[in-house]
Amino acid sequence: MEEKLVKEIPPKSENLSQWYLEVIRRAELADYAPMKGMMVIRPAGYAIWENIQRLLDKRFKETGHVNAYFPLFIPESFLKKEAEHVEGFAPEVAWVTKGGSEELQEPLAVRPTSEAIICAMYSRWVRSWRDLPILINQWANVVRWEKVTRPFLRTTEFLWQEGHTVHATFEDAQEEVLRILNIYREFIENELAIKVYAGRKSEREKFAGALYTYTVEALMPDGKALQAGTSHNLGQNFSRAFEIRFEDRDQKLKYAWQTSWGVSTRLIGATVMVHGDDDGLVLPPKVAPHQVVVVPIYKAKDKERVLSFGEKLHGELKDKFRVVYDSREEYTPGWKFAEWELRGVPLRIEVGPRDIEKNQVVFVRRDTREKFSVPVQELTPRADEVLERIQRELFKRSEAFTLENTREARNYQELKEIIEEKRGFVVAPWCGREECELKVKEENKATIRLIPPEGENAEGKKCIVCGGPAKHIVYFARSY
Repeated sequence: MEEKLVKEIPPKSENLSQWYLEVIRRAELADYAPMKGMMVIRPAGYAIWENIQRLLDKRFKETGHVNAYFPLFIPESFLKKEAEHVEGFAPEVAWVTKGGSEELQEPLAVRPTSEAIICAMYSRWVRSWRDLPILINQWANVVRWEKVTRPFLRTTEFLWQEGHTVHATFEDAQEEVLRILNIYREFIENELAIKVYAGRKSEREKFAGALYTYTVEALMPDGKALQAGTSHNLGQNFSRAFEIRFEDRDQKLKYAWQTSWGVSTRLIGATVMVHGDDDGLVLPPKVAPHQVVVVPIYKAKDKERVLSFGEKLHGELKDKFRVVYDSREEYTPGWKFAEWELRGVPLRIEVGPRDIEKNQVVFVRRDTREKFSVPVQELTPRADEVLERIQRELFKRSEAFTLENTREARNYQELKEIIEEKRGFVVAPWCGREECELKVKEENKATIRLIPPEGENAEGKKCIVCGGPAKHIVYFARSY
């Protein structure tokens, strides 16, 4: 029985895509819905999202943001007000044209993103500089009619948070954009234990309707990049389209400056893919649904004593950790070990009659399989210490992999070889022309993932594609 649990998952190194789908299914994070391209997030998957939500929401509120909720449906006329925006989303928009048996006078878009509906409301709320800034976030679902889907990474409907803020000046808006970008970077690295690069998107890759888009990019085990979060300076594009104006301190009427930003349940997919192994999930303790599992091991004669002891351990641990006590009698300890490894619980605590006699328990780390004895009197502090070490070391592992797979290219041929044979991020100078950007995409299926802060000026460098004067140092990669 124990072997079967593991054998149902193909090796991660041989077929990452199939491994990922099987882990998602077997660990009961999600299941396919009857509708094509949609998923059901099961309790184990939703518990990870709840932890992400809790930890991020705390950061937003500490920086002055508040939560609200806006409608799921957006009038077609609203969506069309910002031309570049509607053009960018048109292929993905789902429409409602009937309400009951009656044709609607105006089609309603099912929210692909909320700039249009939120800006319509902001145009009512903003009158004076005293009304600014507006710092609102919403936790919601969105629908984008995707052609190719994969659970968590890209689905027709998904969960996310989207912040939408209004400011009096460009400088205030830009400060907000970079503040949020830094929150995303810090959160993903510290809570999800995933190394990311942060920087600006190229004009071609920016959000439809934005002045600038900033991104955090993570590297997956197959060498493909994953956009983990974005923060957009919308400039005055939407405020002009929706007439969001305010009377400034100088008594002049001015258009507001806006931002929007978001991360989604895609972060769950990234966490699964980056940390998991051939036996299933390996979850960072800070977002794991269960941080600790206690498993009693006994024969019939020791049953009551061991179960009672295990219950005491559970009672001591539950005030500090998310802990589960697996006292199910219908499964063997070996089956439980495999099951909880599959589900990615960071720390397993085993206890049997001999451990009770020695007044100790056995700790088993999920990430390294390291096994060692711990005195009962040190139970809670040692568990805390081990979980912190697991969190740290998972990030170090991700960081090392990302750095090892970030390479500089000296010429276009070398760029092509790295992308094809080694993958990962390729760092190279770029002239800023879309023709060169498109050439890399068409010939190598790679895009500019970001322009890092230190890469904004590439004076003295030559473009990796055309050989002309370079404007930026950029990171190319194939992506999800």
